[in-house]
Amino acid sequence: MNPFPSLPKLALGLSVALVVGLGGPAHAAPKISAQSIIVNPVPTTVDVKVWTDRDSSGTRTPSYSPGERIRLYASVSQDAYVYLFNVDPGGQVDLILPNKYQGGANFLKANSVKVFPAAGDPFTFDIAAPYGLNKVLALASKTPLNLDQIATFKSGQNSFADVNVKGQQGLAQALSIVVTPVPQNTWDSATAFYQVVARRAAVPALPAQPVNPWGNARKWQVVVSVPSDLRALHDSYAARLKAEGYVQTKLKIKNNEIESEYRRGNDEAELEVKRKGNGVEIKLERD
Repeated sequence: MNPFPSLPKLALGLSVALVVGLGGPAHAAPKISAQSIIVNPVPTTVDVKVWTDRDSSGTRTPSYSPGERIRLYASVSQDAYVYLFNVDPGGQVDLILPNKYQGGANFLKANSVKVFPAAGDPFTFDIAAPYGLNKVLALASKTPLNLDQIATFKSGQNSFADVNVKGQQGLAQALSIVVTPVPQNTWDSATAFYQVVARRAAVPALPAQPVNPWGNARKWQVVVSVPSDLRALHDSYAARLKAEGYVQTKLKIKNNEIESEYRRGNDEAELEVKRKGNGVEIKLERD
């Protein structure tokens, strides 16, 4: 996630999976899970949730491609200060909230939902490489947390903070120290994940299969513009005959002409496709 100060953006990559606080002894220290997530080991009065704009359930891992924009959502069950971090596949950590832009305050009212960026905010969250799984970590506390050892802001400027830790393990360890002084049942954490993937190249559409253009006519012909592949044009009309129950019995291919014969019970048909002037003539005769 890379800031672009000239046109305020924050290049992100993320995906979504909810982490729930675990039960534990009444005075246990903060825990770091095997997935490098800070977890409150005791029941908490604060329930925080975080999700992306492509998965409101917070249970899946949506995909984004570089250049696309993402919005993040957070909610709390009680009034709380919410801190949002992004960790990309390369281990870079960015503090999304709080920030020094409009809408960057991190105090949320109980049962409210806040979106980042909100309408009118002078910044965007733009997806960028590296490709892979990204994680958004939400940490909510009923009292403000001291992040001085983790992130610093440039004084007097609109900006996102400079983060001093690297990787999700380093972030989890640093945050476990930050929450240690606050009452244990007054903070909670959650995560959301999303995948950054390469944009798929557009797949060219195949020529549409022609509908039966001859109806019940015994003799039919038409001239069409020159195609790049005479055989492909022939086969597209032959396919319509086969769809009517005809079986191909003969095929003759020349440089500028293709002839084929078909049988369906006692019925016979001949298909001829040949270049004629600036076009291709298609003729069908049926007995």
